[in-house]
Amino acid sequence: MPELKIVLDVARYRLRRLEMANLAAAVAIMLALRLPASELLVRTAFGVLLNLLVYLNNDWLDLDDDLATSARDKAKTEYLAAHRRAAVRAQLALLAVLATLALGWGGGLPWALLAGAGVCALYSAVLKRRPFVDVLAMMVWGVAMPAVGVPPGHPEAWPLLVQLGLFSGVFETIQVLRDRQTDARRHIATTAVVLGPSHTRRLARGLMLLSGAYAAYAFHPLLLLPSLAAAVLPVPPADLQPYWHRVRLLLGPTLLVECALVWTRAGAG
Repeated sequence: MPELKIVLDVARYRLRRLEMANLAAAVAIMLALRLPASELLVRTAFGVLLNLLVYLNNDWLDLDDDLATSARDKAKTEYLAAHRRAAVRAQLALLAVLATLALGWGGGLPWALLAGAGVCALYSAVLKRRPFVDVLAMMVWGVAMPAVGVPPGHPEAWPLLVQLGLFSGVFETIQVLRDRQTDARRHIATTAVVLGPSHTRRLARGLMLLSGAYAAYAFHPLLLLPSLAAAVLPVPPADLQPYWHRVRLLLGPTLLVECALVWTRAGAG
């Protein structure tokens, strides 16, 4: 069944590249909010399906570019190209299940679906070719995707979502820096193509410092330190994947500490 294989290929590829961190963040937020098990299970399942939809949609919209550059897993890309209609059917099926679950369960899930899937589709189709808007769009997406873990009536979760949005800006800046030369050859005017490598590195470091300043303001002053450490890391001229992982290892624990603080305050209340 090609539809199932396409979805499983997306899951394997993205998990191998550690690109579903928003789902882990959503689970961490739900635990911090002390949500009941039913909410945790339904919202986690919804988050899994939403991730599969947005990443499949991204692969589908990027298919011709990926075929031209061989930038993605070759076997996966060629299979997707040979089964384009099956990929559309898989997306429609995922969307139908998500819409049914969102409308049936409620609790803000319809808005999370609209924002998460909508921003990602706009980014893949148009916004990633717009300098500065590409980074801003991913910051919005960084808020929308883990919002699946936040039911109405939990304002204490919003500082966590804002923090995730700032982190998403950091990682999107690193990503466009990594892809700068490929995007320039394809005449795609991303932020990194327009700014050049030196200014893009400064933008990434500036966003790291902004993330740290927000963590210090919203949660605890010591949470500025991981972002400071990330900002002083040397940025290699090529092969940015190890650097991307090092930054994640520094910023990820910041969110975990923030979730622990929210969990403690929820218990005290």
